Amino acid sequence: MSEHPPGTDTGLLSTVRAGAPVEAAVSDEAWLQAMLDAEAALARAQARLGFVPGSAAEAITEVTRDARLDPVSLARRARNAANPVVALVADLTERVAAYAPEAADHVHRGSTSQDIMDTAAMLVAGRAAALVRADLRRVVAALASLAAEHRDTVMPARTLTQHAVPTTFGLKAAGWMCAVDDADRRLAAAASALPAQLGGAAGTLSAYHEFALADGVPVQGGTPAALALVRAFADETGLAEPLLPWHTSRAPFVALGNELAIVVGALGKFGLDVQNMTRTEVGEGLEPGGEGRGASSAMPQKRNPVLASLLVSAALQVPAYVSVLARCMLAEDERPGGTWQAEWQPLREVLRLAGGSARTAAELAEGLVPLPDRMWANTGATEGRILAERLAVRLTAELGRVRAKRCVTRIAHKASADGVPFAEAVALDPELGTLLAAHPLEDLLDPRRYLGMAGVLVDRALRHVDGPAAGPGPEAGTG
Repeated sequence: MSEHPPGTDTGLLSTVRAGAPVEAAVSDEAWLQAMLDAEAALARAQARLGFVPGSAAEAITEVTRDARLDPVSLARRARNAANPVVALVADLTERVAAYAPEAADHVHRGSTSQDIMDTAAMLVAGRAAALVRADLRRVVAALASLAAEHRDTVMPARTLTQHAVPTTFGLKAAGWMCAVDDADRRLAAAASALPAQLGGAAGTLSAYHEFALADGVPVQGGTPAALALVRAFADETGLAEPLLPWHTSRAPFVALGNELAIVVGALGKFGLDVQNMTRTEVGEGLEPGGEGRGASSAMPQKRNPVLASLLVSAALQVPAYVSVLARCMLAEDERPGGTWQAEWQPLREVLRLAGGSARTAAELAEGLVPLPDRMWANTGATEGRILAERLAVRLTAELGRVRAKRCVTRIAHKASADGVPFAEAVALDPELGTLLAAHPLEDLLDPRRYLGMAGVLVDRALRHVDGPAAGPGPEAGTG
């Protein structure tokens, strides 16, 4: 029985991802399996080109499917090499030797630790991204339903925290929807471009080439065998074929991190708006309920916006992790020390937070309860001043833009100071009385009559997301 570490990481301090499918996809076991998958893919690719016997590749692949390696032991022995691959190769070779002795010499043939670790990282990232995207499509679908249902539901728009002009909840939901849809499409493109890594000790493919010469297969279909191996390896893993080895060109990590930051940011914006909607004094919506959901440890009456809070918390954390990935682009020489190792945990945390955020957002979007009556009531909170812009526009023809705005501003401030409805202040103003005689104030100051293109914009957004969405792409290889 293996010795287990004295603690666990269950998401106790990162509840946004606790219990989400992404946790298993980025666990130590998942990374370990991805490394094994990379080793198996390498053997199969070499067998395709005649570098190793097909039976050896089959044996290696079979062992990697159930290698039963001890992640605790690997983690502790990884300190001796600053990465887990060296210990993994030793354990894998031992198990292959026990299963098929003649295949053991073909494990990790010509490879280097970074080839395996970088490829494994891309496999983990691709598998996690597929889970994130599945939940993002749920979010988009739920928000599309809200946008369509509430296309004409009037509510106050707020700018710099203040009531601005009337808008619709449908347009607000459409804004969330488009942001998430765009983030999903961008993530799909990034995930489809995740590259395999194969370069050998210093990115020259030297050992791979030397083995090809020794095996008498230096050329494959007019292509140097070592280069053909890169293509075959990428094909076996389901990852993209790189133009060059990228041991010190760390853009793939940064590019993926940036797109995940956009995903979590779009979801965080959704969460922040829901937080504000659920404020007691605003009351324009409710999070989905449930036993214990939103409970306070002290105040029985509370129904806190906990799902929204989790989305905001994730969005606040991810940029810091991505900044670490960006700093790791300063990778020296042909293989880096320190910067390469610094990427693994930040990438895992970004994937965890993005996956947890997407799952949380799907639950929130599917269960969000808008309160149209309260939205409508809130449009009257400023007693008509929310229509001041419309009045200034209507008066521009008679007074000019500057004078019209100045006049309406004066009346709006006076109405606020005197505590009288805006319509009453306008009607009593001697300067505007005659000018507005032909414009019934009841119509001019009706929020439903000053929604601009809100409905048309909702329709436009819905047509856009109903169009061809970025496909899921092939799932990164499973070994």
